Amino acid sequence: MIGAGWWATFAHLPAIVAHPHAQLVAVQSRERAKAEKIARDFGAAQACTTVEEMVALDGLDAVVIASTPNVHFAQAKLALERGLHVLIEKPMTFTAAEARELVELAAQKQRQLVISCPWHFTAHGIEARRLIQSGALGEIKMISVLMTNPIDQLLRGNNTSPTHGMNQVYCEPCQGSYSDPAIAGGGQIYCQVSHAAAYLTFLTGQRPAEVFARFDYDGSPNDLYDTLLVTLENGALVSLASTAATPLAERNYEVRIFGRAAILQLELWRGTMTLIDFSGRRTDFPPLAAAEIYPSQAPVRNFIEAIRGVAANGSPGELGLASMEIIAAASASARNGQLEKIRAIVPAAAGGV
Repeated sequence: MIGAGWWATFAHLPAIVAHPHAQLVAVQSRERAKAEKIARDFGAAQACTTVEEMVALDGLDAVVIASTPNVHFAQAKLALERGLHVLIEKPMTFTAAEARELVELAAQKQRQLVISCPWHFTAHGIEARRLIQSGALGEIKMISVLMTNPIDQLLRGNNTSPTHGMNQVYCEPCQGSYSDPAIAGGGQIYCQVSHAAAYLTFLTGQRPAEVFARFDYDGSPNDLYDTLLVTLENGALVSLASTAATPLAERNYEVRIFGRAAILQLELWRGTMTLIDFSGRRTDFPPLAAAEIYPSQAPVRNFIEAIRGVAANGSPGELGLASMEIIAAASASARNGQLEKIRAIVPAAAGGV
């Protein structure tokens, strides 16, 4: 466990400890006392203060990286070069080029590379992807996304308390982990849009081709309000709006997918999904239980099963790369006011469903 902090102790470490086919070998934190305490509390044999010390340990198969984004690339590259499987927190890296290098390195080393996006493991997300990629919606023409999460105080640096619905946590985020752009990369675009951007490719199998974006900082060093227009490589149009500045009691993650044969409506924070075809037939899928809405331990469970060869990688590094392409292009577009091109658009053949 690299970066044994707030999210690692809340989600990743409990998932490793609870898994019958995994053994927690070591935890890493820059502070020796903190590393030793976490190692004791979670039953790890080793406490490390550097990544170099950790990846040199005998008998290590894999690492989970939950450190700050500014060190994700170097840590993941080192682990992959040592032949270790890697699960990496979002945002995957600081740049798309770094993300691409990790994906290529993992393929070269034949190692599992998982991007930690719990939304990719919900029953609704998996079924939505199946419906879309089976052609049940017809050709996808447009996607609308609204994603909010009340973390503006974290991004402003005014409050270190996380707001994921937890009243008590094992440890708080370190100062600057979310609010210092040199550490976090940026605000909402890196912290939260990273989820929504990866989800687009997860659902459709299509990579981003063009991005135009506007950010509003509202006096913060980080972007708090983001709007993006994204064109996917098949020509599908995407509008994506996201903000961290909402009341604590209100979170939205609305995804609307418009195909030529049907539309699919997801409310991810509410655990609902509805399919409506153009004949008017409506299918309401069973709502998710509260614990299934944001399965925070699912990425680690899948990581372990993928390493063992008993499950497919449910959130491969390619999704993190697609997310980083959108993040990097949106950040550049917000700075220069121009449309950023990533790759050519190849529309679906005319005369589809």
